[in-house]
Amino acid sequence: MKQPPAMDKDKLNAFLAIAFPLFRDDYRILEVSREYITTKLFVTERHLRPGATISGPAMFALADVTMYCLVLANIGPKPLTVTTNCTINFLSKPKQNVDLVADGKLLKIGRRLATGTISIRAEGVMKPLAHATMTYAIPPTGSVADESIDVPAN
Repeated sequence: MKQPPAMDKDKLNAFLAIAFPLFRDDYRILEVSREYITTKLFVTERHLRPGATISGPAMFALADVTMYCLVLANIGPKPLTVTTNCTINFLSKPKQNVDLVADGKLLKIGRRLATGTISIRAEGVMKPLAHATMTYAIPPTGSVADESIDVPAN
């Protein structure tokens, strides 16, 4: 039997609202397990760039938030878990009037590093708009960076 995630989607959504209050309305975790995650970006005008398309930085941020939450689903609410590497390929031009969905898959998690892939697509469409490979550093156990944030239970 598969082990449930250390943080379910409700706890991850609550964590994002606490840790990143400026972005509380931007992202929503839709599904999560220890191996997979699906995240949504609610696209607004501030995510657009000239040419009426969603900006690359907005898509990068979606990939980053998705991988961050996938790692936290495994280790718990450790806010100082950080991105150490990202390669992102922008494959197609997204339209401005559609929300984006990111599907993440954990490839490996160890004591200090976690690696995964993120595929970004328009909501309701399976063809990817962007693909990222990301590595995160996990804070060493017992360090100041290892401290957790209390996330209220729903």
